[in-house]
Formats: sequence, C-alpha cells, structure tokens
Amino acid sequence: MNQVPRGHKPVAADPAANAGAILTIDLGAIRENYRRLKAKLGNTRCAGVVKADGYGLGADRVARALMQEGCDTFFVAHVGEGIALRAAIGPGPVIHVLNGPPPGAEPDAVAAGLTAVLNSIEQLSAWREAAKVAGHSLPAALQVDSGMSRLGMSPAEVEAVAADPHALDGVDLRLVMSHLACADEPRHPANEAQRMEFDRLRAMLPAAPASLANSSGIFLGPSYHHQLARPGAALYGVNPTPGQANPLRPVIGLQARVIQTRTVGKGAGIGYGHTATAGQPQRLATISLGYADGWHRCAAASARFDGVELPFIGRVSMDSIILDISALPEGRLGPGDLVDMIDAEQTIDDVAGSYGTIAYEVLTSLGHRFHRIHIGA
Repeated sequence: MNQVPRGHKPVAADPAANAGAILTIDLGAIRENYRRLKAKLGNTRCAGVVKADGYGLGADRVARALMQEGCDTFFVAHVGEGIALRAAIGPGPVIHVLNGPPPGAEPDAVAAGLTAVLNSIEQLSAWREAAKVAGHSLPAALQVDSGMSRLGMSPAEVEAVAADPHALDGVDLRLVMSHLACADEPRHPANEAQRMEFDRLRAMLPAAPASLANSSGIFLGPSYHHQLARPGAALYGVNPTPGQANPLRPVIGLQARVIQTRTVGKGAGIGYGHTATAGQPQRLATISLGYADGWHRCAAASARFDGVELPFIGRVSMDSIILDISALPEGRLGPGDLVDMIDAEQTIDDVAGSYGTIAYEVLTSLGHRFHRIHIGA
C-alpha cells in the first residue's frame, strides 16, 4: 500500500483550476433586478421565488442577497426546499410552499414555520387537521385556478369553501393567489380573462392580500399587481418581455475550459456519427462541457474567445463539445484556456432560442459539475 512520505504536505486543490467549466453568479445583479422590479411595482410588495435551488444558482445565497434589499417573502416548490431555506435564512422571512405539503408532510412544514399554499380541498382539510394537532392556527395561502388548469382550487371548490363557515377553521389566511398562463404574451386574451376570473373567485373568500403577477405579469400593468408580485426568472436575468429589450441585468456567465486543440485535414469526420465533415483543413478545440452539464445536444449555439465567434461543429457529447477555432490566430487558444458560453453577447435567452426552449429550462439545467463563483454579495 502506497504511503504519503513523512513531512509531505498535500497541496490544496484549486476548485476553479480543476473544473471543466466555471459558472459566475452575480448576486449584485440579482439585487439590482429586484430593485428594478420593485420600482415597476410601485406600492405592491415584491417577493422572491427561489424554488429549484434559486433556479440552480443557490437558493440560500440568492435569498440572503434579496433580504439585503428588504425582501421578506419567498416562494419554493417543495416542503424539503422550504426546510432547507429556513435553516439558511433563519426564522424571520415568510416561506411559501407552492405545491403545498404532500400527504403526511404537514408536521414537517409546521415545524419549519412554512406557509402552505393550499391547492385543493384535500390540502385544506389536511392543513386544518395539522392546526388542530398544533393547537393554534397555521398560516396559509389559497391558490385558485383562474384558467391555467395546473394548480389551485377549481371554481366549484372555491364556492364550496365559501359556503362552509368552518372550511377555514384553524387556517390563518395570509394570501389568495393564482398564476398566469400567458403573461409573456401581453396581447393574449387569456391574461385579461384570468385576471377577471381571479378577481371573481377571490371575492368569494375572506379578505386577504392577493397575488397574481409572476415575472412577466409585472409588465402587464398595475391591474395585475394586486398586493404581492412573485417574480422568479426575471430576478435571474431572464427576459420577462420576449421580443423586446431585456429590462433586467444579466446574472450569470458560463465559461468552459479547453481540453485539447488539433488540426484536421479536408474530409475528416468530426464527432459522433460524423455528422460534420471538414470541408477544408480546420483547427478544432474540444471543450469540457456537454449534455451531462445541462448543455442540450440540439443546441445550435457557439462559444467566443477574444470576441471571436467559435461555432460548434459535430454533435454535443456527454462531457465535451468540439469548436471550430479556425477564425483565431494559430496558437492563440490552447489547453486550459476558457471560452465564453453565456455572457452579455450570448445571453441565456439566446442559448434557449438556439434550440427552441425557454431560458428557465437552460438556467435550471446547468450542471453541478461547474465551479460556481458568487460575486457582488
């Protein structure tokens, strides 16, 4: 068995140097985006949606950055996310669980001081029973389905709750909410239809603050703002107004490390399936990024180095992508260098558009193998 020689001191590994790709997260930009959204909202309160680990950027760090801007209300999707966030940010802020507690998870939600978003009669009944066990009322939001057919009480369920004087026994109703299906399409008639239906449904319920606007909903105007808005993706720099200039700052930068460079001759097959063939002698670079890192195989994007665009060539592999670097001076790019994948020139919205998806999916797919650097805290 090999032994470490006496007196040998192991050299501490440099995570950045050892990583195949580096994801830079600008917490200062997130704070600035929150300020811009608050300014758009006027007197409406602004929460922060930090589900899916802060859209993959670190819910604990994002929440603490938002708290520095006065944010005191957060939304997560699952009870487990809420428990982790509570441990990270302490007892003060409100943490709503959008999916509501699954059956049997109510005691854990109560113990962590979470506010359940109740989406059905069944969840309401279980939360009412949890309040009996706790011996005191429990905070909750009621979500109503105003026309998205995803989560929330149906109109018939809302009518049943309104007709039952004991339906909300033990429930401290803090919020009535719904979710817009087409807010990123300002002229879509569903937006106004949902707004009107939301107002109709909540009028049946006890008076409580209302929340309808998501990121794009904030930009539909004051009639959608109510008392609380719930931006998510917009905080992270995703454009809430597709087809228009992004009113928010970019938050992330992604760089991938060059593993190897080579020159291939005319006719050389490139990548899996030889889906690309060199039409002339070409210089190539292989970078340490692939679909295992959340970069989809069908992405028709590119990288940049020194401001020069470096197109993908061949298929995206699990751990690597091949770039055509023929436009760079010979020897300018070599192993260990970093190329830009997401930056101010190729935004996360651009990357999403290159393979027909939305920036939300790109953002939440970014892999855990990246070395993450948080700046601007």
